[in-house]
Amino acid sequence: MKQKILFVLSLLFGLMFINSGLNKFLNYMPMPEDLPEKMMSAMTAMMEIGWLMPLVGIAEILGGILFIIPKTRALGAVAIFPVMIGIMLTNIFQAPSGLPIAIALFAINLWVIYENCDAYKPMVK
Repeated sequence: MKQKILFVLSLLFGLMFINSGLNKFLNYMPMPEDLPEKMMSAMTAMMEIGWLMPLVGIAEILGGILFIIPKTRALGAVAIFPVMIGIMLTNIFQAPSGLPIAIALFAINLWVIYENCDAYKPMVK
């Protein structure tokens, strides 16, 4: 049962990141009108750096794909982790209204990392 729950959560998690990454290239989801001022200025600054958003988009797409596939889930969890840290910090300091969703996604990522801790042991030996 635990494996089925983990697969469903991993599938949804991966699809969310694939969607977010694709949106950075295709811009099919408009920015909300009611974003806090700090968030708007941060997003504008990140878009000024021409290579940053495509890099994050590629990391989200690849990480999401890896996260969905059970054999590569451990690698996907590590690839997505820096993006998740950025999402958490952004929601803590600039847009606290999105914090519950960010915490849920962060918890899923940590759960997958914990479940695959044996896969990471050779890296830290």
